[in-house]
Amino acid sequence: MRRAAQDGPSPAATEAQHAKGKLTARERIDLLLDEGSFREVEPLRRHRATGFGLEAKRPWTDGVVTGWGTVHGRTVFVYAHDFRIFGGALGEAHAEKIHKVMDLALAAGAPLVSLNDGAGARIQEGVTALAGYGGIFRRNTRASGVIPQISVMLGPCAGGAAYSPALTDFVFMVRGIAQMFITGPDVVQAVTGERISQNGLGGADVHSAVSGVSHFAYDDEHSCLEDVRHLLSLLPANNRELPPAEPAQDPADRRCEALAALVPADAGRAYDMRAVIEEIVDDGDLFEIQPGWAGNVLCVLARLDGHVTGIVANQPQALAGVLDIHASEKAARFVQMCDAFNIPLVTLVDVPGFLPGVDQEHEGIIRHGAKLLYAYCNATVPRVQVILRKAYGGAYIVMDSRSIGADLSYAWPTNEIAVMGAEGAANVIFRRDIDAADDPQAMRAQKIKEYRSELMHPYYAAERGLVDDVIDPADTRRVLVDALAMLRTKHADLPTRKHGNQPT
Repeated sequence: MRRAAQDGPSPAATEAQHAKGKLTARERIDLLLDEGSFREVEPLRRHRATGFGLEAKRPWTDGVVTGWGTVHGRTVFVYAHDFRIFGGALGEAHAEKIHKVMDLALAAGAPLVSLNDGAGARIQEGVTALAGYGGIFRRNTRASGVIPQISVMLGPCAGGAAYSPALTDFVFMVRGIAQMFITGPDVVQAVTGERISQNGLGGADVHSAVSGVSHFAYDDEHSCLEDVRHLLSLLPANNRELPPAEPAQDPADRRCEALAALVPADAGRAYDMRAVIEEIVDDGDLFEIQPGWAGNVLCVLARLDGHVTGIVANQPQALAGVLDIHASEKAARFVQMCDAFNIPLVTLVDVPGFLPGVDQEHEGIIRHGAKLLYAYCNATVPRVQVILRKAYGGAYIVMDSRSIGADLSYAWPTNEIAVMGAEGAANVIFRRDIDAADDPQAMRAQKIKEYRSELMHPYYAAERGLVDDVIDPADTRRVLVDALAMLRTKHADLPTRKHGNQPT
């Protein structure tokens, strides 16, 4: 019986799975977990449904493999749909196995990884199958912010089943074999007349670059699961622990002389913020979250002096680094995740403002921008801001300024903090003087220079205590390491409440 449960329904079913370019559930678990560490739960479980021929087909495991093991020696719980059995569809017994392993993960305070490859609810079991999904969603929500939850999409995920991954902290997808959608291409065509393929509707590239549902997209399962292992090495087991620290080989006081060359002093010139982050963090090693979506803001996990740190940064190479709807949502979700799991936050600021436009306003940039503001204001982890060049208007406030609770704020000598750029400010403040001048262009240039020298010099904010110090760019790494070391014992309590009512 045990051998039958481990081997699956038949060699032909395994060959069919491989022919689709997909691994079996147990092969995937073996790639995810440390060798020999997997301990299975309920391998001999079978369904007890009748009707529609189900009573004649009662395979072991009921189409899902559940249990726990270790990743880099730390306990991780896992469940994996077995597409060879009922197409991985969820029935009552199948759901109860998942419920059990989710309850165990929460009780043990250990991460949960789901390897998704299923055809949705088992139609033959009707409402019982739907109730099984409800139990999963409720447990996803209860575990949110308590243990890390990672969804790995390795096959189809349609209908209500897609909401479980959406409730988790991270979603990984593999191109070609994974799709997520609420209604499939046939229904879309019947209702709207639009014709589209499964991958075109809900494939890995769509969700990682267009919708933002997926955080990562990969070409194969091996590289995908290897990165899941790497991500787990950066996260704590639960919200009562700190992320795992490692001895750092990169000197904490290393000077970053390259930064002066990487960041042009001219605020109008673009540069790659990734290169800046690589120069600052340990050994240039960073793990970017959602690299394909909302590229005007970067969200990165990296180490500073061996300690995991979350970094939010504007990216001047994309839309000049402005904040728009998608960037605000992406950064807000990342800030919330870091705060939930005790990961300190560093914010690197070079932002010209929020993206103007009718579409942005009509689609709710106020509401979406408020998500990022709420996330920062609600965060109790150590928070350090560094202003590299410009920080204009409301976007300066939202990017973790001192006024919304950053513990420390530093600025480079090239920083400009103002309500708006000097050109726009001069046009507003000195409009009458410019219009009345014999030479409006010369008057405008004079007033721009006057505004910049009075209100936008690097030390204006420091003189008023809104910046703690103006630092040499080469000292950025040392300053951040020292600040985060001091803040490591930070403790902050939020007001007693059931929960906040954050913008949605």
